[in-house]
Amino acid sequence: MSLPAGPATNRSEKRARGLARYLERANKEAPKLVVEGRLRRTVGMAMEAEGCFAAVGGRCDVVVEDGHRVETEVVGFSGDRLFLMPQGEMRGIVPNARVVPIPGVPEVTVGDDLLGRVLDGRGRPLDGGKPIERKHSVPLVGQPINPLARQPIREPLDVGVRSINSLLTIGRGQRMGLFAGSGVGKSMLLSMMTRNTNADVVVVGLIGERGREVKEFIDLTLGSETMHKAVVVATPADDTPLMRMHGAWLSAAIAEHFRDQGKNVLLLMDSLTRFAQAQREIALAIGEPPATKGYPPSVFAKLPQLVERAGNGAVGGGSITAIYTVLAEGDDQNDPIVDASRAILDGHIVLSRKLAEAGLYPAVDVEASVSRALSNITGGEQQALISRFRQIYATYQEHKDLIAVGAYQRGSDPRVDEAVALWSAMLDFLRQEHKGAVSFGDSLQQLRKLLAPAVNKPGEAA
Repeated sequence: MSLPAGPATNRSEKRARGLARYLERANKEAPKLVVEGRLRRTVGMAMEAEGCFAAVGGRCDVVVEDGHRVETEVVGFSGDRLFLMPQGEMRGIVPNARVVPIPGVPEVTVGDDLLGRVLDGRGRPLDGGKPIERKHSVPLVGQPINPLARQPIREPLDVGVRSINSLLTIGRGQRMGLFAGSGVGKSMLLSMMTRNTNADVVVVGLIGERGREVKEFIDLTLGSETMHKAVVVATPADDTPLMRMHGAWLSAAIAEHFRDQGKNVLLLMDSLTRFAQAQREIALAIGEPPATKGYPPSVFAKLPQLVERAGNGAVGGGSITAIYTVLAEGDDQNDPIVDASRAILDGHIVLSRKLAEAGLYPAVDVEASVSRALSNITGGEQQALISRFRQIYATYQEHKDLIAVGAYQRGSDPRVDEAVALWSAMLDFLRQEHKGAVSFGDSLQQLRKLLAPAVNKPGEAA
């Protein structure tokens, strides 16, 4: 039989508990020992360090002779060696330089203070304004949303472009690709959609593009009427590949923050191809073998990780409608990045060089473009009009060579006669001035008016 605890026993237990709490507090407050390493090798933009420990995605400072520190990120390891990539210039780095691991994971500052600002890939102001206070921060690479928790795409988004509103309707929370070769009008169409789309917040990621385009996009595209609700992240082509990737992740993190506040966000990223090329540079530098036209496998793993961060949030929350430009190198629609993007996005708008050379802007190739959310956000009447427009368009394209040389005889085929009669009006419907805007309702009404002579079946048009 056990005896009841006496005063001495209670005092011993209290002292033991107090000692345990003291040791726990002391362990938390004690400075962490950081084991420094040494830089052993540098090849191109990749650096190899040994003697220190850091996780992939962690950060290390390389200390040069004058005490200046070059910030790097751990992108891989082999045995006891870490592979590092610099965030900025590598100037001043010498053999056997000190490598100091930095605890924690990369975080970025988010909040309403970012509205109206222009940032670099590290979240630092580029516009010469006041420093941004670090009130709230989130990890650079956020957690994906459970796909079953996302609210479905049910509401159309007015982008102010007649051909897209009526024939390639985009839904709020949809992720669209803008595919085109160089000089076909991607930036022009992107600027039209930016000015005319009604969104609570606009987040623009200018990734790997020409430096002069940053100023032009802010002044000519956003302007004072949009800039107050916009955040621009700029990592031009002369930034390191790591910074170009960080610019894309940062844009997604900022958009996620505002979506979690219940706001409707428009995320524009120009371009997804430059993000893939940055990852290719990093992967090849640390020895990953190329797989498809020089792109290593990690590129095709990173693309969906970035794209899946956009879209609708949980039921009752906000949304991120994302538009990613994709550069089709050599106008090749089977380019690896184009093909991979087409598979993971919710639709794509293809711009045709032939249409652009013919003076048709925006040069939307209706036949090659598709919106995968179209059936969920449009009614039966609009779907019938879209189907009719595509049939007439395809009929003319099929017989255009015969029509051009005068070999087609009127009356041979009623479908071709109809296509010839409507072709000029269809081109005018697709054409739109850069500074003009056509609302969703007006777009549908003009499509209905265009096809009124061609639609005779009951229920296909009003």
